[in-house]
Amino acid sequence: MKSRHIRVIAPSHSLAMISSEVRNQAIHVLGTLGYTVSYSKHCNEKDEFNSSSVLSRVADIHDAFSDPSVDVILTAIGGFNSCQLLPYLDFDLIRINPKILCGYSDITALQNACLAQANLMSFSGPHFSTFGCQKEMGYVIDYFQKCLFSQQPIRISPGKQWSDDLWYIDQHNRIFHHNEGVFSISQGQASGKIIGGNLQTFTLLRGSKYMPSWENAILFIEDDDTVNPDLFDRSLQSLILQPSFSKIRGLVFGRFQQKAMIPNGLLFKIIQSKPELNALPIIAGLDFGHTLPMFTFPIGGTATIYASPARVELVIESRMPF
Repeated sequence: MKSRHIRVIAPSHSLAMISSEVRNQAIHVLGTLGYTVSYSKHCNEKDEFNSSSVLSRVADIHDAFSDPSVDVILTAIGGFNSCQLLPYLDFDLIRINPKILCGYSDITALQNACLAQANLMSFSGPHFSTFGCQKEMGYVIDYFQKCLFSQQPIRISPGKQWSDDLWYIDQHNRIFHHNEGVFSISQGQASGKIIGGNLQTFTLLRGSKYMPSWENAILFIEDDDTVNPDLFDRSLQSLILQPSFSKIRGLVFGRFQQKAMIPNGLLFKIIQSKPELNALPIIAGLDFGHTLPMFTFPIGGTATIYASPARVELVIESRMPF
């Protein structure tokens, strides 16, 4: 099989933040999967915001999409500022040169904008740096490969355990927790187009042309340790207040980081306090977001939620072929 070419870009924080140990491990893991890796021209630039100029980041995105040798574009890491790039991106170039784009967190802005402006389905999943993690990566790799390159429906099963530690500082002394799995907050069944990702980043697109359509959508939501119960509650409420929210067909919540202090019981209470959500099937506790492991899912693909006493499950349905 022909080796697939991965281009690493840094549309948020710089690749310079990633240690050589983590980089080398990521290249090794991806190499065993049949990938070759190249770095974008400006990905190691680093300014006082741990990022680089808008011009540098936009140039690297355009180059990655226009380079015919590139098959997959992986983001280096997340950050806070990919939304700065949206007015400067050539979405026509992206539309006529569709590539696999994968990352998460702050990359949510870029992914949903590409769906809205270029009809590009992208993938919320591991960064390049994620592949530098040395332990418990089988789940991550399995779903990454299946979601990107298989066209069969994918039933999402929970990982056996999860972690929320600083693995990139200490790869050996890790803390793992038993995975209690997915649970339902509101019952029902729904199918639709996947939108969303990181909640704080997704809300930045409100009212702009970079927000994709919410028509018959399944909204995926996760957040990191910068959030707290009050901030999460009002950010979710801000989405509910949008005129298009009535078109949403269901919600899927990823696991919260421990510092967010939103245990399952509190999440359940927050959701139940919002009558607009009563009629929607809602499931939570899934393996995506800022804890590991994570599964990959297609933003712009389709999913089905099952939330009943007999079955609580997420199934990823269609993905565009690449």
